[in-house]
Amino acid sequence: MNNRPSVLITGASSGIGAIYAERFAARGHDLVLVARDKARLETLAARLRETNGISVDVLQADLTDATDLAAVEARLSDDARIGILINNAGIGQSGSFIDQAAGAIDRLIALNILALTRLSNAIAPRLVKTGEGAIVNIGSVVGLAPEFGMSIYGATKAFVLFLSQGLHLELSPKGVYVQAVLPAATRTEIWARSGNDLNSLPAMMEVDELVDAALIGFDRRELVTMPALQAAERWDAYDSLRKGLLAEIRQDRVAARYHNVNE
Repeated sequence: MNNRPSVLITGASSGIGAIYAERFAARGHDLVLVARDKARLETLAARLRETNGISVDVLQADLTDATDLAAVEARLSDDARIGILINNAGIGQSGSFIDQAAGAIDRLIALNILALTRLSNAIAPRLVKTGEGAIVNIGSVVGLAPEFGMSIYGATKAFVLFLSQGLHLELSPKGVYVQAVLPAATRTEIWARSGNDLNSLPAMMEVDELVDAALIGFDRRELVTMPALQAAERWDAYDSLRKGLLAEIRQDRVAARYHNVNE
């Protein structure tokens, strides 16, 4: 019997999710792989079973579909073997805010925000009850940079970071580790799916390099892992300034610059 916790990975059929599956399989963890493309999941699962001698379950699901999402929630809630959730599934954005169709906006928010939040909510009570486990949320540096122009996508990734920080404060005292991974541009299929030409984009990080760095952060129990950030102290300074700004807020008094000058 495998005493290591099973790992449920969303968006596992390719890219970041598939490499996470390979890496956790190599560590001896059983897996539950979730994605829309069942054929690719089955191919990956068969290879990982043969190579690593582990159990791999395939769960075909479109996380923007209410029924499919509920099925994955039930698996996370009910399967006591699952101790690690990798919230990787997501889609990108091509074009400006005014170019977005209503349906595309709904789908982007449903996958990048709603599904991630509900899956975290499905597993968290059980992890708290056992006093161990981990939730890993894949965000993006775009969530820190409205200057990049992907306003809706960036907003969803800002949500992922905020949620992860909030869950860390709430869950870490109860034994549950939460990690936000913020990749910079990484060579995955998300670019083509969102209508971008890979050949027109600048140099990108390879997926295996990204995931290996994220797993080093995971092993170190980092709250925020930014594999492309060369000087880690810059994040520390950024976070310190944010906390300092909050310390200056006085909710009972308007700042002097907003006083009526005519009074």
